[in-house]
Amino acid sequence: MQKLLREVYGAGIIFFYYLKWPMVIGYPILILGVDYPRYWVMDFLWLYSLGLIIKDIIFFNPTKK
Repeated sequence: MQKLLREVYGAGIIFFYYLKWPMVIGYPILILGVDYPRYWVMDFLWLYSLGLIIKDIIFFNPTKK
């Protein structure tokens, strides 16, 4: 069970590392511009992506090597 949870967690990190910006920018465009139907799961994923972006801004460390 722990191995499965680690794999899901790792897949989530990779997924949101690459898709957080397109998700935050694209989902509102789909809803407002193309009349895409709203789903609570997509809203949750949008909020999660926004939270990850805010976390990246708060914990930004340019001297990290």
